[in-house]
Amino acid sequence: QVQVVESGGGLVQPGGSLRLSCAASGSFFRIYAMGWYRQAPGKERELVATISRGGRTNYADSVKGRFTITRDNDKNTVSLQMNSLKPEDTADYYCNAAAADWGQSVSDYWGQGTPVTVSS
Repeated sequence: QVQVVESGGGLVQPGGSLRLSCAASGSFFRIYAMGWYRQAPGKERELVATISRGGRTNYADSVKGRFTITRDNDKNTVSLQMNSLKPEDTADYYCNAAAADWGQSVSDYWGQGTPVTVSS
């Protein structure tokens, strides 16, 4: 089983910054893609950013130039640096990890989410 735990959410004023962190642990062969998704009240969950094991990144258009995703393969962690935050960034942020078991079967694992509120 794989556990995914996020941290770092909170309340920030518009224009401010926050850094989210996520760690995957448990029994697995390897973590492949990792990413961040968010879900605002009354809306569907949407992709924020993903990063491959090799470091290839993908961002939602709405966060390009403001958010940066990084990972540490040795520690099985992923972080999301969020700058120039806007009220529309308010949402619960979820970490996702694609993990391969010892039989090379890959499954998605999700954290419980961490809230981010951007408000003055």
